[in-house]
Amino acid sequence: MREEDVDLFNRVQAQDEVALEQLYDRYERILYSFSFRVTNNKFLAEEAVQDVFTKIWTKQRNFDEKKGKFSSWLLTMTRNTCIDLLRKRKETPYEFEERDSMQSKEPTPEDQVEWKERGEEMQSAIKELPNEQQEIIELFYFKGMSQSAISKTCDIPLGTVKGRVRLSLKHLKGILTKKRERGVYEDG
Repeated sequence: MREEDVDLFNRVQAQDEVALEQLYDRYERILYSFSFRVTNNKFLAEEAVQDVFTKIWTKQRNFDEKKGKFSSWLLTMTRNTCIDLLRKRKETPYEFEERDSMQSKEPTPEDQVEWKERGEEMQSAIKELPNEQQEIIELFYFKGMSQSAISKTCDIPLGTVKGRVRLSLKHLKGILTKKRERGVYEDG
């Protein structure tokens, strides 16, 4: 667990706006992706993320480091928020499977192998992208930079950064699909 996460959370609980921004920047993308997977609706996913951070800001929350990772606690809160939003809309929530649970303290050996294989598959696909797209993916996904920070760092317009992110993801999807169709990687 990142010590900074706990520190940021404690600062947010003390109404530190800068800490809230840092926590948001760190987790917004993963919470949105997770929320979208649960709701299958971009507007509900955005609302869920907003609700989670609003709850953290406006209500005292209990997080116990002894019970698990902060990120797992945050994902559990996000999942519950998504289900609540779906119930309000009277839609059937995503069927939560045990394998999706973030409650387990340690990944199973199977999980570790799968993550390693997926990581290698992704790295291989990224290497097939043009250099400018590789750079954008590296900065955005692996270094966690915001699109506006990438724009300043690379001295390119924000719209260009956004376009390259979209194009890179489209190309990655195509590369991975082709590799799987050729049987280079088994789909697990």
